[in-house]
Amino acid sequence: MTCVFASESARIFFRRVRVLFCGLRKYPGDDVEVCNQIIRECYNNKDKQNYFMVSKGHFCEFYARDFGWCAEALISLGYRDEVIATLDYALGVFEKHGRLEQSISPSGKPFTFPGNKYSPDSLAFIVRSLKLARAKGLVKKYKSFLNHEVKRYYDIVIDKKTGFVRKDQGFSSMKDYSIRKSSCYDNVMAAMLAGDLAGLGLDNPFKKHDYGKLLVRNFWTGEYFLDDLSGNRFVCGDANVLPFWSGVITGKALLRKAVNSMRKEGLDKPFPLKYTKKRFKGQKMIGLESIAGNYERDAVWPHIGLMYIRVVAGVDKKLAKYYLGQYSKMIELHRNFLEVYDKNGKPFKTLFYYADESMLWAANYVYLRKMLG
Repeated sequence: MTCVFASESARIFFRRVRVLFCGLRKYPGDDVEVCNQIIRECYNNKDKQNYFMVSKGHFCEFYARDFGWCAEALISLGYRDEVIATLDYALGVFEKHGRLEQSISPSGKPFTFPGNKYSPDSLAFIVRSLKLARAKGLVKKYKSFLNHEVKRYYDIVIDKKTGFVRKDQGFSSMKDYSIRKSSCYDNVMAAMLAGDLAGLGLDNPFKKHDYGKLLVRNFWTGEYFLDDLSGNRFVCGDANVLPFWSGVITGKALLRKAVNSMRKEGLDKPFPLKYTKKRFKGQKMIGLESIAGNYERDAVWPHIGLMYIRVVAGVDKKLAKYYLGQYSKMIELHRNFLEVYDKNGKPFKTLFYYADESMLWAANYVYLRKMLG
């Protein structure tokens, strides 16, 4: 595992040096043409390893989380065969190593960041992707392994008395630098997994818990969802987008209030979406965050920004189109689809890091362009 993290760090740092001297890659064409080129380039078909990478930049590897964010868009855009091939590749690697992790390195080694954490959204997004792709053959092929991982997930993550994600354990999550107590995001992942298992013929120990009610009863303040169960009260992007984006919470009245809370907090400025507007007292982060700047604080993240735009479209299509127009301008400005921006809308950078480029998330942008017209 140490070797994997060493190679990951080296690749990220050397790309930072390359960007310093050579700049970002620039693609020809308009915003959609740029994104379509990126999607095609993110599909790795070398050495019979057919799978979607997170990016053509330094995250040139498989991530269950990021792939799951894009699976629906990719299928809609005509990449169902490639989605199924990606799932087959990932499940084959995970089964060979006897465990499901968050990521697979370019050399084919599974890992999760941070290295001592379990990632509750990995299995959730693999199962969601299997469902979206209607990959019945893969479910049958890997059924024994998937059922083993469902049981492992339930044993590691869930407090059997309450049904909640455990508060006494830290997990790798969408904000993987953050240390949280039973985060809203992780509970949404458990809820999403519980719902998706129902239609795949896999074991489902979660079915006795009503996660929709649990989330509203314990996280909803009346105006927004709490970040976690630590007692901290601040508006957080992932906690107020993923319940709706995942389909776990469907009430439009709650969605309007959550969107209003995020807008009042300024999480959509200069464009969507920040995790938080600033550093808050009580937020705990892993030690590496000290050299990462505000990477997972007030930076602007396109992955959750596009999710936010999608849920906003359910209550205010005009506003969603405005937000998407902001992304059109950023894509055309940089001739690329970047990973993350600083609080002022500039590509995020520190001494050791520069925002990744050519992100698979571009698929969600093209998908939204088609949805919103």
